[in-house]
Amino acid sequence: MFEPARGGQPLTTDDLRVFLRRLPTLDTAVSDAERVEQLSLLESVKHACAGAQAVVAVAFDASQREVQATAGVPARKRGRGVGAQVALARRESPSRGSRHLGLAKALTDELPHTGEHLRHGRVSEWRATVLARETACLHPDDRRAVDAALAIDLPTLSDRQVEARAKALAVQFDAASVVTRAAKARQDRRVWLRAAPDTMTYLTALLPVEQGVAAYAALHAAVGTVRATGDGAAPDARGDGQVMADTLVERVTGQATAAAVPLEVQLVMPADTLFATGPDGGPGDGVPASLPGGQVVPAAFARRLLADCADACEDTGTALALRRLFTNPDGSQLVAMDSRRRVFDGQLRRFLLVRDQTCRTPWCDAPIRHADHVVPDRAGGATSTPNGQGLCEACNHAKEAPGWSAATLDPGPSPADPHAPVHRVRTTTPTGHTYDSTAPPVLPARRPARRARGPAPTRRARGSAPTRSRHPWHENLITLTWADRHRTIDLLDSA
Repeated sequence: MFEPARGGQPLTTDDLRVFLRRLPTLDTAVSDAERVEQLSLLESVKHACAGAQAVVAVAFDASQREVQATAGVPARKRGRGVGAQVALARRESPSRGSRHLGLAKALTDELPHTGEHLRHGRVSEWRATVLARETACLHPDDRRAVDAALAIDLPTLSDRQVEARAKALAVQFDAASVVTRAAKARQDRRVWLRAAPDTMTYLTALLPVEQGVAAYAALHAAVGTVRATGDGAAPDARGDGQVMADTLVERVTGQATAAAVPLEVQLVMPADTLFATGPDGGPGDGVPASLPGGQVVPAAFARRLLADCADACEDTGTALALRRLFTNPDGSQLVAMDSRRRVFDGQLRRFLLVRDQTCRTPWCDAPIRHADHVVPDRAGGATSTPNGQGLCEACNHAKEAPGWSAATLDPGPSPADPHAPVHRVRTTTPTGHTYDSTAPPVLPARRPARRARGPAPTRRARGSAPTRSRHPWHENLITLTWADRHRTIDLLDSA
């Protein structure tokens, strides 16, 4: 497909660019036997590329640490931000970038045979990761011994076989370390939430085995209780899994029913979705809504969710609140607000959370933990929405490493300029590479419109009567208070 470098010269960056350009021209007008050979070779090339990335990452880490040492960075802080740069280059999240860098170091220093297999395309990056993970608790010498013991068979083993063999060898070489690792793992118990398809979500708990089994057994026992407490009424139509899920929500939240959620769920929906009207004001399904993290939900589902919450609030006497959000004319971006505070809190923080949805670092989908100044406060950066962005904790810490900088290129729409381009931030890494991040649409179905060209809008003469704006961001605004709850429920039911 491409000729090797003449005279045994190393592959250069230009060679990689040539290879990348030629790869789409691969000749597939061949026999099926050769197509299978192509698939096999391409898979080997993919693994070998991962091995080459590991070599480059280790060299980059060493170089960056030297640069930081020369700049006077304390030894304990050297290497900060390197994993984030690796992640940006690989178009992945910072956490994955750090894992890739850790694996690269292990393959170079402690698992040389596995690293050699990877660089020659004989094993996958995932299989190398499994071996590194199962031997991470061992002393470097024992780790090298496990690596040598598996060196011959590794290319022929499956993922599970690699995991089983590595575990067995780890126990053989240092059983005490394996036991200590298992005990330490109990300290990593945690709960996390992530989006699932079809307006669902995964609530996952990492627990010690006996606690996890006990929790599952208790939920399963609730199924028998529901089935055994029939009082002559219609039988419970829920399946076993549904009963267990509802019981989990009720016991964790203390609610009478799973549907009576008293917490604030940031469901973002335009007025035409709420009232099931079309763009022209006539009947229609409405624009899809969105949940935190940018998860899109159909308009009908959003109305049903709000109606269920309204019914639950009516039954329990709790409050249902609808908050207005002001968007630009095409409905894709929130407008700005300013603060004189040094930190982003209150409504200003809420604004950033709704606008940015997830961490603004490119390819990082982590939840927002920090409301960050693009230009730091110590450097004169304002506490305002143009100079604000939502970041995860790891990305915010990486941004503070020497050589990193950020600037707001486009401040985003505002009441004074609702047609302004989308909020855009440019991050510059210590190597001079730049990465742009734009705020996602608040409602993904509404893509940002291009800035219209034409005469500037005329200003209303002082003293003249105001005219009604034809902008959707004015027309679709509604104000519904708790006092109007009966009207709200009626409207939702009719929708």
